[in-house]
Amino acid sequence: MSPRARVALLALAALILLPGAASVIAGLPPFGATIARYGERINAITPEARHVANMVSAINFDLRGLDTLGEEFMLLAAITGTVILLRGRRGEGKTGRAMRRPGRAVIPRSEAVVLACRIAGPLTALFGLYVVLHATVTPGGGFQGGVILASGTLLIYLGEGYVGWRDAVRSPWLDALEGGGALLFALCGLAPMLTGAAFMQNVLPLGTFRDPFSGGLMLVENLGVAMAVAGGFTQLFLEFMEETREADEPDEPGEESA
Repeated sequence: MSPRARVALLALAALILLPGAASVIAGLPPFGATIARYGERINAITPEARHVANMVSAINFDLRGLDTLGEEFMLLAAITGTVILLRGRRGEGKTGRAMRRPGRAVIPRSEAVVLACRIAGPLTALFGLYVVLHATVTPGGGFQGGVILASGTLLIYLGEGYVGWRDAVRSPWLDALEGGGALLFALCGLAPMLTGAAFMQNVLPLGTFRDPFSGGLMLVENLGVAMAVAGGFTQLFLEFMEETREADEPDEPGEESA
């Protein structure tokens, strides 16, 4: 498709979608408005029924679990499509190492940047894991925690450069993480049906209110989402970075990316 045709397609899509988006935005309650009737209903029944303090997690993984499964696979399909487009003629079996594009300078990192990233990277990953595990009692959840975990891997790139980052992050591992997370989430929905329960109905014992393990199956569902999001977002970054390499250039040991 030519660039002009792509711009025309983008303009057509915007022409179709923007009126709907404007209508939805105009229908939103004003900032600072009182809680809507639906929110009041959720706040009234969820703490007692599900023993969780995070109402958003309760809605996503329990009250409308099937919709969340659809969103999960929409994300999976979007990432898969993007990877196919970016990978294109390069294919999968070319190489696992980073290379430097001819004529592009390698900018050395200062010691301060390297040290800051080596400290901030593990802390960011630890915080992402905290957000995932406390999804039932604090704001956040599997999606937010997965994004934070993916951000932790990007700090490796900022500190170590693309070669170091590429050595630590392998595409097959990311594929397994993303696909495994989506599979785990789907099993959380299907497994209860084997016991005669409804799709994604909780079958695990509920804990004490405001306890991280209070949501039963909700914790496992959050872990699945976090795995899929962290693997998918990191995979996207890897594929975008691979766009800077020459598709037909042979691999040479020791070459480095900018």
